[in-house]
Amino acid sequence: METERTVSRDIPATIVPYGDQITIPEGTRVMITHRLGGNFTVTFEGGMAQINGHHADAIGEEAAADTGGGKDEDHEGPPEEDMLWDALRKVYDPEIPVNIFDLGLIYELDIHKDGSAKVVMTLTAPGCPVAGEMPGMVADALDQLPGIGEIEVTLTFDPPWTPDMMSEDARLALGF
Repeated sequence: METERTVSRDIPATIVPYGDQITIPEGTRVMITHRLGGNFTVTFEGGMAQINGHHADAIGEEAAADTGGGKDEDHEGPPEEDMLWDALRKVYDPEIPVNIFDLGLIYELDIHKDGSAKVVMTLTAPGCPVAGEMPGMVADALDQLPGIGEIEVTLTFDPPWTPDMMSEDARLALGF
């Protein structure tokens, strides 16, 4: 459901699909088109942008509830693998209303004893407009986990992504 709002303060945003960083000025009218993974995709006179959920209040929304996760100074050892998968399920391409896990974009996920993690992933197309942003979005999602160490995200196009890689939920959501 699209919702029109007025921005209550200047907020940083990322232009979709180009990935350029901008500031949406206070008083700008925006239309919220997606609420996914705690972030918001909006359209406005300047185009389309993604707003980090930390700035939800500036568009009259509530930030997503903390679901645990987060850095925990008392945590010992690497995060459990399920925690990494759950974090990846919160990452969305701003143009597609399905998370990257269900899209089938994650080819490999390794967590090591020292807490370091390696992700090998793809995109729906080599020319995907968020190609420059997606590895950082993945690393940011994982970096919130207790016990996480160094994170390496590698993009590959071998094998190339196909719709057959999507989960059943993704196929239903996208009308396949």
